[in-house]
Amino acid sequence: MKKIIVSCLVATLSLLSLPVFAQTERDSTLLGLPGDNLDLYAVLDLFQKSKTIEDFEKSLNLEKTAINNLDLDLDNKVDFIKVVTKNEGDDFTFVLQVSVSETETQDVAVIMVSKDKNKKISMQIVGDEDLYGKDYIVELKESKTPAVTANPAYKGTDTVVSVPAKTTVVVVESAPIVQYVYSPAYVPYYPPYHYGYYPPYFAAFSVMAIGMYIGHHSYYHHGGYGYHGNTTIIHNTNNFNNYNNSRNRSNTVNHNKANGNYNQRNTASTRPSNGAATRPSNRTSNRQSPAVRPSNGSSVSGRPSTGVSNRQSTNYSQPSRTSSNGASRYSGGSRGSSGFSGGGSRGGGGSRGGGSRRR
Repeated sequence: MKKIIVSCLVATLSLLSLPVFAQTERDSTLLGLPGDNLDLYAVLDLFQKSKTIEDFEKSLNLEKTAINNLDLDLDNKVDFIKVVTKNEGDDFTFVLQVSVSETETQDVAVIMVSKDKNKKISMQIVGDEDLYGKDYIVELKESKTPAVTANPAYKGTDTVVSVPAKTTVVVVESAPIVQYVYSPAYVPYYPPYHYGYYPPYFAAFSVMAIGMYIGHHSYYHHGGYGYHGNTTIIHNTNNFNNYNNSRNRSNTVNHNKANGNYNQRNTASTRPSNGAATRPSNRTSNRQSPAVRPSNGSSVSGRPSTGVSNRQSTNYSQPSRTSSNGASRYSGGSRGSSGFSGGGSRGGGGSRGGGSRRR
């Protein structure tokens, strides 16, 4: 009987420890920068599979793909990322940008597709230094099969063959997007969107908690998927230098980053808060309401008096007021006999649709 109990306890402790290890694994992929909310591994995978640049831009901004989770202006809504195309000869630069305000634009990352003099095509995505740090590069990688050497001491009758190591080269030329941009059917795409004006398919959706977001894309980071990051080697330096000459930076983004505003959000969304609950509690409060007082000056007893005080209780909830985003917010929360805990519930932002959103 004791063995059964011990086995059950061991199994229970093992199951309880799984979320801790899973959380640690997800946290290890975090940069502590705004770029944590846009996985460039997933972006490059989507890019190479897209048929056109416009198709890539649309898929990148759809909620169902769960790739774009950027919120650079901290309005609790995912920002629209537009894709700006620049090319010179056989060198293409696709710049991912966010309009932070009416006057500020922030480059998020740049995808470079180049063809060298030997007609070999390379593809890389480089994260903007303000969002990912310096030299954050993701590209397709080669997969290698280790060599198999025959055992010289083997005396059996089966035929033994030594197999040399093999390298499987990823053929970038076969990617649909590469075939498109180098085909006669290619037409340059110029997005007409700007701050406050977005395509009809882009509906407002809330930012995902960073722990959930990292979990969605963790399989890109375990090797063998076809990518590797932080190579710090840019294949076409001339193309990249030309891009840097017109790189867009936002003062708002740099201010938020300097003040740690992005880190506070990622930390808060990755781990459960130890503060007050945001939902009303169903438990009855143990605190006696000040509105119940002993009557007629008699001594205080353990039983509350049935007399009704003429003084209004101070624990009634404050009247709600409408916030700027249209949600109802309680200023002081409600507590007391109804047993509400914390600082009151607060509604999220309203939805936006059509071709624009309201800030």
